[in-house]
Amino acid sequence: MSARHVSPPGGPRMDTSTRREMGRAFEQGGEHYAQVRPSYPEEAASWCVPAGARSAVDLGAGTGKFTELLVDLGLEVTAVEPSADMLAQLHAQFPGVATVEGTAEATGLPAESADLITVAQAWHWFDPLAASAEAVRVLRPGGTLALVWNQLDTSVPWVHRLSRIMHAGDVIKPHFVPAVGPGFGELQGAVIPWHDRVTPQDLLELTKSRSYYLRASAPTREKVLGNLEWYLHEHLGHGPEEVLTLPYRCYAWKAART
Repeated sequence: MSARHVSPPGGPRMDTSTRREMGRAFEQGGEHYAQVRPSYPEEAASWCVPAGARSAVDLGAGTGKFTELLVDLGLEVTAVEPSADMLAQLHAQFPGVATVEGTAEATGLPAESADLITVAQAWHWFDPLAASAEAVRVLRPGGTLALVWNQLDTSVPWVHRLSRIMHAGDVIKPHFVPAVGPGFGELQGAVIPWHDRVTPQDLLELTKSRSYYLRASAPTREKVLGNLEWYLHEHLGHGPEEVLTLPYRCYAWKAART
C-alpha cells in the first residue's frame, strides 16, 4: 500500500485554555485507552523515519501505540508523556523503552540528542510554536519532526454518520496542514489508507476513550451510547460480536530541522 503525497495549505486552531482543558481528560484511564484505541499502519512509521536514523523521541506517547512501531523498526526510543498513568501502561508493555514524564514544550531531554521526533494523535494538544522550538533543540541537525493522525474515513457514508454519533470529530479537514514553527524545512505530507477490525462493542468502548465523552455529563454520555447502540444494532443491523471492517486514513507530515 503506497502513500499518496499531499501539500495542503491552512489548518485549524485551538486556543491554549481549550487545549489544556480537553487534554486533562486523558490524564487517567491509561489501561482503557491502551485496550481500545487503534494502532497505526506500519507504513506510516516507516515513512516518517529518515535514512540512517538511530534514535527517536515519541512526544505525547500515551500508552505507546506509535512507540511500538518505532521499536519494531529498530530505533532506540524515548517516550515523553505528561500523564503518569499513560506512561505506566507504556512501561508495562515496553519495559526497554526509556520514559520521561514531561511535555512537548519542555521535554527535559538533552540538546541535539535525537534523529527523529514523532507526534502521533497529539500535536493539536500542544502549543505549536513552543513545541517546535523544543523539537529544534532536541533534534540533531538534519533530524526529522514527524506528525501523524488517524482519522475515520468519513468519505464512507456509514462511517461519516458513525463519527458524528461518536463525536469523533474530523481533526483533518480538507486542505489542513499542521502549524510548525521556524527551524524546519518544507513539510512533506502523505495519506495512508488502512482498515481496523472491530466489533460494535469495540466501538462503544472506543467512544468512551474520546475527549468529548470523557468531559461530558452523565446524561450526555448516556445519550451518546444510546444513539450509538441504536445506529449499530437497529439501524445497521449488526450483532454485538460481529466483526466489522472500519476504514481509516492515516495522515502524516514530516520536516527536517534546518
